[in-house]
Amino acid sequence: MTPHLTARNAFIAALVLALFLVPVYAVWIGNNFVLSLFTRIVILAIAATSLNLIMGYGGMVSFGHAAYLGTGGYAVGILAFEGVTSGFVQWPLALVVSGAIAFVIGILSLRTRGVYFIMITLAFAQMIYYVAVSLNRYGADDGLTIYRRSQFGGLINLSNKTVFYYLCLVILMGSIYLVWRIVNSRFGMVIQGSRSNDRRMRAIGFPTFRYRLACFVIAGMICGLAGVLLANHTDFISPAMMHWTRSGDLIVMVVLGGMGSLFGPTIGAVALLVLEEALPYVISVAGRVVTGHDVATAKEYWQLILGPMLLLVVLFARGGIDGLLASLRRG
Repeated sequence: MTPHLTARNAFIAALVLALFLVPVYAVWIGNNFVLSLFTRIVILAIAATSLNLIMGYGGMVSFGHAAYLGTGGYAVGILAFEGVTSGFVQWPLALVVSGAIAFVIGILSLRTRGVYFIMITLAFAQMIYYVAVSLNRYGADDGLTIYRRSQFGGLINLSNKTVFYYLCLVILMGSIYLVWRIVNSRFGMVIQGSRSNDRRMRAIGFPTFRYRLACFVIAGMICGLAGVLLANHTDFISPAMMHWTRSGDLIVMVVLGGMGSLFGPTIGAVALLVLEEALPYVISVAGRVVTGHDVATAKEYWQLILGPMLLLVVLFARGGIDGLLASLRRG
């Protein structure tokens, strides 16, 4: 194979092409669920891409990254509830608030390493989660319905599901491009160098704390944008958006797809969420074939299959699915 024509590059190209053709496929089969599912996949892929920036390239394993997802969503929901539906107000404010929260968390957490960093980010995320739970005016634990999506003065109609999907997909591609520009810049080289040996980077004159903090804030803002899109997609916000289990889902997407690779988080998001939808059906069919009759409860145990599958990928596919594809060329 030529350097550019590899199994990995061919798979990524096919995946991107498939994502662009999802609305066409949904119209062809007459099933809007497919479009809704992949809209959610694309949005969470944006959030996972932002996490990959700090975790895959910066070595900052944040277990509270979903806090920014919820912050972006609540910025849209609260403003819509108060009568402010303009996307020109909602979206920039969501980015600013997400960035500000990431700045505060980063100032305190980036002075630590390892498990201490993980626990501090988790603690901050849970604090923000309980703040959302206490917001009785905005639904508290029950959440808040958004009756009108962000308005852009007729320039773009987010109520059109196809238009909204392509907007999300363009933002995903833009996020991946932004991460690529960052990691291949002098700034990104410092971030990656700090991950390998922070003391040495500081010894040669780089203020690594400032670099890592800036990277942390950028990742928080990108994830906040994903929260804005998710709120508009579901027309609903709730504290569950920022629960620590959602942060765990984002980490699984990054690890499954491949940490430190541009398209790894997207691959991981597609793989994880498609498996979540497909496994219950597959298990139900398999149970019917084995027993000869419908086993309604069998599909409730799909996580018993998904767990070992994820474990096998982590143990035997170093670098996740992206690393497995890259190894095909070497093999």
